[in-house]
Amino acid sequence: MPSSQDRAAGYDPAAQDPTSQDLVLASVRLPGDTVCSDLHVRDGRVSAITAAGARAGGFRAAGAQVLDLEGRFVIPGLWDEHVHMTQWALAANRIDLSGAASASAAVELVRKRITATDPGAEPASTVVGAGFRDAIWDDVPSAQTLDDVTRGVPTALISHDLHCVWLNSAAARRYGVQLPPDGLLREEPAFALTRELGKLPDDVVDSWVGTAGPEAAARGVVGVVDLEMTWNRDVWLRRIGGGFRSLRLDAGVYPEDLERAAAAGMRTGQMVDGGAGLLRVGPLKVLIDGSLNTRTAFCVDPYPHGGHGILTVSEPELVALLARARETGFVPAVHAIGDGANKVALDAFAEVGIGGRIEHAQFVRREDFARFGELGLTASVQPAHALDDRDAADTNWAGRTDRAFPLRSLLDGGAQLALGSDAPVAALDPWLAMSAATARVREDGRGPWHPEQALTREEALLASTRGRGRIRAGVVADVAVLDADPLAVSDAVFAGMPVAATLVAGRFTFRGAGV
Repeated sequence: MPSSQDRAAGYDPAAQDPTSQDLVLASVRLPGDTVCSDLHVRDGRVSAITAAGARAGGFRAAGAQVLDLEGRFVIPGLWDEHVHMTQWALAANRIDLSGAASASAAVELVRKRITATDPGAEPASTVVGAGFRDAIWDDVPSAQTLDDVTRGVPTALISHDLHCVWLNSAAARRYGVQLPPDGLLREEPAFALTRELGKLPDDVVDSWVGTAGPEAAARGVVGVVDLEMTWNRDVWLRRIGGGFRSLRLDAGVYPEDLERAAAAGMRTGQMVDGGAGLLRVGPLKVLIDGSLNTRTAFCVDPYPHGGHGILTVSEPELVALLARARETGFVPAVHAIGDGANKVALDAFAEVGIGGRIEHAQFVRREDFARFGELGLTASVQPAHALDDRDAADTNWAGRTDRAFPLRSLLDGGAQLALGSDAPVAALDPWLAMSAATARVREDGRGPWHPEQALTREEALLASTRGRGRIRAGVVADVAVLDADPLAVSDAVFAGMPVAATLVAGRFTFRGAGV
């Protein structure tokens, strides 16, 4: 049911495109059940759950559409609580560098792309790659290495964590940036250039997002918290006006736009007029440190190469931002990866006396876990990063990784967990995230990484469904239909869970073969 804050904002998630015809999802099971039930939907909400074939106040006899799901399993629709939707769509159309095991391997992928084009053609655009992980490379990037193979074609490569961009000289000239010897821009200069690289025609980017949305729905996703670094409300109003209907969107706001949002009467949880019931105002996103891959996450102890990382927002500045968020009705979502940054964030939340979210919480001091619960905070975490970055963590946080990506410790400390992907840092696939959270292992021949930090499947599902747990009468009919019981299948099946259908307010956003 909507929270008190939702009701105050006039939020009714069932108001989106309510089904014109009553619907019965017949012969379905909840996870763990052996007996089938019928799930009745009316006006976008679950109106009743009855024994299979039974009548619900004459509901089935009144012209309802009855869909026999033959014993499939239903769960609340899944949310990805942290994505960069435009960057996710852009990454799918860029050179994939995620498999490059070295700087030379990444450069070779770029060379192949450039040599595949007409050598006599005038370069009209920048060659862009995405997904490299230099924290685990034996060799190091350099501008000269890129210059040697790119034949003067402007080239920009974005790291998997979005906190670093590797440029050649031609791209530096095109975008008017000062090129360091290693060719790497970090943090705000990298963010600024990434925004420039994304300035493609709206219709092109919107078409790519229009492809990404249904792909997410096909994995059981009903909504995302989009933390794209832009004035995101108007972007989504344009896309929804153009027909986007695949997902619900909570569109985040950044500090540079907070006063603009406040002047417009916006506040977290508010439904946005013109958003077809799909668009809400999201949290206030505040970045206070960097990332592990870029070795800029702010840490108590120094990195092996020296330095403690970067604190990009001081504690007094953060306190002021949180106080302003409270005044304007925004829920703060504070990006904190290093244990030093998490301490700063927790101290600021405590001083202001406001609840909110800490995004990532990848590395936390032992004495700080209980503070999440004491302060009523949500830990918005991305479990797939634990497996993607285990080598980087073992190298840079050696001897301390028992408190890295600490899902169990956060939950036991009283944090409310919210799972996400940080797409394009990891794939927008909640089953991948939940698999990483529960098994803590990838199919690379290595055993689980710190399995003591794993969640149960029930806990992972709860953290991926906005805490709704089981489906019951009265809730919005945001539902995923599965071909198998998520509590009983093998780890391999769970990671690639077959989704049969997804519904938002009782409307199909994905309908697989045989449904």
